[in-house]
Amino acid sequence: MTELTLAAPGELGLCPDRLQRLLEVLRSDIERGRLPGAVALVARRGQLALFESMGMLDPAAGTPMPRDAIFRIYSMTKPVVSVAVMMLMEQGKLLLSDPVAKHLPEFANQKVAVARDGGVTLEGVARPATVQDLLRHTAGLTYEFLGSAAVQRQYAELQMGSRERSNAEFSRTLAGLPLMYQPGSVWEYSRATDVLGRLVEVLSGQSLGDYLREAIFTPLGMHETGFAVDEANHHRIAEPLAHDPDGGVPLRVLDPRRRMAMESGGGGLMSTAMDYARFLQFMRNRGELQGVRLLGPHIVDYMTADHLGAIPVTGDVLPPGYGFGLGFAVRKAAGIASMPGSAGLYYWGGIAGTTFFVDPVQDLYALLMIQAPNQRDHYRPLFRSLVYAALVD
Repeated sequence: MTELTLAAPGELGLCPDRLQRLLEVLRSDIERGRLPGAVALVARRGQLALFESMGMLDPAAGTPMPRDAIFRIYSMTKPVVSVAVMMLMEQGKLLLSDPVAKHLPEFANQKVAVARDGGVTLEGVARPATVQDLLRHTAGLTYEFLGSAAVQRQYAELQMGSRERSNAEFSRTLAGLPLMYQPGSVWEYSRATDVLGRLVEVLSGQSLGDYLREAIFTPLGMHETGFAVDEANHHRIAEPLAHDPDGGVPLRVLDPRRRMAMESGGGGLMSTAMDYARFLQFMRNRGELQGVRLLGPHIVDYMTADHLGAIPVTGDVLPPGYGFGLGFAVRKAAGIASMPGSAGLYYWGGIAGTTFFVDPVQDLYALLMIQAPNQRDHYRPLFRSLVYAALVD
């Protein structure tokens, strides 16, 4: 597989001076101790306009950041696993309208926790959660770190974030807990994509890691992406600052050097900027990369359309002006949102700070790879705004 090629920014409708300003803003924050280091990549019309590394790979050791640094991408795993599910759908292994319990029987007879009269009662579901519900986070599930409701406390008590149980054990444990909401009634960011990871295992007969490698990573040339990092590449793992620059608290992140029992479909992958750029180019090409087609173009369009409609959104994870597709947040209008972008743009990010967006209208995608968990809500809109400021035709 050939690498994506660099072109002069001006040939791609991007201002070189304004791209340099993007880098200067990031370098300034690195010098001020706000960021350890970063890899920034901007591509348009199938070519790279910017691919730069800066700062430190490991601030404790003083190692410079290389362009091939390996990052914990956390929830940027979700779009990849969503593609895997859609590939299985294309093979006739499932329908998106299938109840989850058809393939994962442990999810049969689920109950919904309802707060009433100072207590919690359990009610039956109005309809079972479907595979589509899992893909668009409307299955009634949640994350324990999003609040302190009774269901979220149960998630925390059972350590649903633990990587010490297998995907099968995770699925059985989660299925034994009540739902936070009626399926299909609200959008709530959740452990749904971890359930999809188990679904992939059941339908493919392989571990999630093996299936992703054989069906997606190898065909797309993403040879540095996986659930753990081999010892020979430990020296390329990007690390956060030892202490958060805002609060001073020690920063805890996944250890990619250790192979975990759980291969988290919602947040377990490690990757490089170039590997993930290949995935984004594949998406931008509507399911194909350099002669390898993994999804039909209309299926990619379907994935990156809004699947919420009038379904209400909880919390502040999904910003105003956005709906949600099958694995991606999807922009519904040019305005409303607090950062620039075209209608139809889709994006997501990881809790350690990595972020990407794809703008089909502008034939543009970009990603920022950083390990700065508590600064992610600053750098995502900053990066997006600076990329659009460099777009001059």
